[in-house]
Amino acid sequence: MLDKIRVPGPVGRPRTRPDAVAADTTYSSRGNRSYLRRRGIKAVIPEKRDDAANRKRKGSKGGRPVSHDTDLYKERNTVERCFQKVKTWRGVAT
Repeated sequence: MLDKIRVPGPVGRPRTRPDAVAADTTYSSRGNRSYLRRRGIKAVIPEKRDDAANRKRKGSKGGRPVSHDTDLYKERNTVERCFQKVKTWRGVAT
């Protein structure tokens, strides 16, 4: 899905690499994070509770905790609520 993203700017061709990707905990897999890291995109994805518990259980072999920007994640919530309003708006639904 990220291959099809085009971020238009004021001039020139649209960028194909956004600054950050904000997603739900569903997308917090190692594969998704490594893909974003390879492309130089900041991942704003919180860690799942069970993944954090397993990492802590392993101790020093569990690796570092995943960091994410909470302010950017709050903006994701605003976008989700906007989509929910559009989905439930009767005039658009019919």
